[in-house]
This record gives sequence, structure tokens and C-alpha cells, in this order.
Amino acid sequence: MRLITSLRRPWEAALARWGRIPGIRTAKVTLAAVLAYVAADLLDTTPSPILAPLTAILVVQVTVFQTVTEGLQRVLSVLAGVLVAVGLATAAGLSWWSLGVVVAASLVLGQLLRLGPHTLEVPISAMLILAVGGGAAPQAATGRVYETLIGTAAGIVVNFAIVPPVHVESAGSAVAGLATRLGDFLRSLATQLRAEWSREAAQDWLTAARGLSATVLAADHSLVRAERSAVLNPRGGEVRVAQPRLRTALTAIEYCTIVVRTLCRELFDRTFYLPPDLDAEAYSAPARVALADTLDAAAAALDGVAAVARGAEPVDISRARVVDQLEELYQRRELLSRLLLVDPRADAAAWQQHGALLTAVDRLRVEIEAAVRPAAQPWRPPSLTEGPRRAARRVVGAAEQALPLATDRSRQAVRRMVDAAADHLANPDPRTARPSRRDDSARPPVEPRATPQFPAGEDTATPPGPRGTHEP
Repeated sequence: MRLITSLRRPWEAALARWGRIPGIRTAKVTLAAVLAYVAADLLDTTPSPILAPLTAILVVQVTVFQTVTEGLQRVLSVLAGVLVAVGLATAAGLSWWSLGVVVAASLVLGQLLRLGPHTLEVPISAMLILAVGGGAAPQAATGRVYETLIGTAAGIVVNFAIVPPVHVESAGSAVAGLATRLGDFLRSLATQLRAEWSREAAQDWLTAARGLSATVLAADHSLVRAERSAVLNPRGGEVRVAQPRLRTALTAIEYCTIVVRTLCRELFDRTFYLPPDLDAEAYSAPARVALADTLDAAAAALDGVAAVARGAEPVDISRARVVDQLEELYQRRELLSRLLLVDPRADAAAWQQHGALLTAVDRLRVEIEAAVRPAAQPWRPPSLTEGPRRAARRVVGAAEQALPLATDRSRQAVRRMVDAAADHLANPDPRTARPSRRDDSARPPVEPRATPQFPAGEDTATPPGPRGTHEP
């Protein structure tokens, strides 16, 4: 099947292979700088058009979307600096007070335009124009603007035409690595349970479990970068196919880290219901072995989740393997529940703690099952009109504050015009329906097979969001 696809679309297959060659970004930056210099030299913008290749180098970013955003912000910052300085340079020239006025005005204008890291480009451009002074200032300003435009255009064209990157593989590796790390943690905890147990060991594992959430943020950044790489990218179809699978897996794994922390909290809390010299007897040896077997089964299921996220094999095969592993997890959990069964009238504390532990195991099984569930809705890249729409709303809000006599009807009419314009830019064909914006990770709740919940400890908060599972 892959061979047939490659024969039908050899150009896309060649791009996919080429995009993995190391050094491709270096070649693209070099080519963009050379093209920008040649174009600026042919147009005779300035005697030494070095600003054009400099802009091209700064503009060529990791993704096409970042390249376009970087280019537009740089052009805007240069234009703002030129407009601030050109009038003052013609009238006053360079002096201590004119320099102070230009720098202060440029920084204020950059903050108003929300240029972010490009705010300093505004006073830099203004000072360069101010240093020329006199009648040469307009010509220098024109040349600087032209070279910035040429460098920006060269960077965008090169990054768009030559292997525009998609970061699906790195995002899949990040999500898979997160699932693998969580599975390794459960295996290590299972090994500790089989060997020995104490209050100090339980506290150490709780501390380690609290550190699992730190890697979730790095995986989320990698997936967000992959989502942005699909914007304005002719190869964005790869991201559209992989994003629902990766986002669903990442969301579920994040909840799994919370559940594992809750589980470790229950193990730690149980040791405080016994005297210090009997904390090793918080769980009997058969119960600890059964719990270790249950955690091993959960770790094996997480390995299947990692395979789904990595996409090295057909997703249906990986999902079927996870279903089988979850069935094994359920069987081991049933054995564990029989070993932890106590009379609540004889030992109410043990009955409560054992119920909370079994509930954490059930939640872990539910989240693993949700990690490989197919997404209900397709994914599409974020609209480019969201930013202009928010900016237009800020302008309308400022106008409403400045014009208190405006009626509610006029305000609603202006808002409808802003929304209609943004919708038209995002979808110019009125016959094409806009897709629903429901969250892909939303899951229909199904009643899980679980014992009653008995929360205990500071880390037993139920993770937000609906959760459920199908009967194995």
C-alpha cells in the first residue's frame, strides 16, 4: 500500500525524504540570504544592501507560519521606526535630545503595536535614520524599508518552496517518550513492592510521582509546534492526520500522571494507619505482589499507547494490542480487590484506603483506554483570522469607551461586521460549512467497572473532564 502511494505521489514522497536530511535549514537560510542580496543589488536600494540578507536570515524560522509571522512583525517594526525618525531627522538632526525623543517614542509605539521581542527593532531603525540626518534621511528610510521587504519576501519564498517542515515525527516521539517514562515508573514501583515496603519507600515514590508532570509541558510544546507547522504548509496534511491521535494520547497521559500520583498518595497514607514499627505490614505480601502485577499490566498498556503515538506500525494493530493489555489489567485488578477485601466494621480505615487504591487503578485503566480512542472530530489548523479578529475587537472596545453615546444596536452591528469579515477571510466560499469547534479530546462518559470511591490524602482530587471506559 505504501509503494502504491509513493508511485501515485512521488513528489510528496521525495519531499518527505528530503525533509529528514540534516543541514536543510542551513542551506535554506544561506539561499534566502543570497537571493535577498542579489534582488536588493539589482534594485539598487542602497550602495551596500546588507540589510536585505540580514532580514532574510532572521526571518527564516522553523515553520512557514513562524516565518510569515516573523517577517510581518519585522516589516512593521522597521516601518514604525522609520516613521518616527524621518520627520525629526529632517528638522533637527542628531543630538542628545532628539535621540532621547526618538528612542522614547519608538518604544512607546512598539508597545502599542504589540511587537513583543521586535519592539527594540523600532528604536534601532529610528536611530539609524536619525544618524543620516538632513535631506538624505528620506532616501535612507526608503532604502531600509525596501531591503526589509526584499529580505522578508526572500525568506518566506524559500521556506515555503523548499521542504516546508512538519514536526509530526518529533511530536509523536515526545508523546511516546512521555508514555514510556510513565510505564517505566510503574514497573519500578512494582519491583519495589515485590521486594520490600516501608513508610520511607512510600514517601520516596510519592515524591517521584509528583515530578512526572514536568515532562508533560515539554511534550505539549512539541505538539503545539507540529500544529503550527501545518498552517500555510502544502504538507500540512500529515499534521491533520496525526494531530487528533497525538492530542488525544497526550491529554490522557497527562491525566494518567495525576492518577499515578494519587495512587502513590494512597500507598503512602496507608502506612500512617499503623504504628511505625508495623508500617511494612500495611499490605500483605500477596496483596503487594498482586498490586505489582497490576502495575506491570498498566505499564505494558502504556507501551502500547507509546506505539500508537509513535505511529511506526498501523494504528489499528497498536490499538488492538492495548485493548488486550487492558483486559489483562482488569483481570489482575479483580484479583487485587479480592485480596484487599476487609470488613468495614472490623477495620474502617483499611476498607477506606483499599477502596481508594482500587479506584485509582480503575481510573488509570480508564485513562489508558481513552488514550488510544479514535477522535470523534477531524482537526484543522487554527485560523489566521483569530489574531486580526481579537485586534479588531480591542479597537471596537476602545471606541466604545471613547464614544459613550453609542447605542447597543450600533455596537452589535459593528461586532457583526467584524465577525463576518473574519469568517469571510477564513472561508471565502459561503457554500462550505464551517466545522464544529468541539474539543476533539471530549469523550462520552461510560460507566466504568470500579469500586466505590473513597478519597484520602491531599493528592486524591478527581482529574477534570468526563471519563469512561468500555467493558473489555
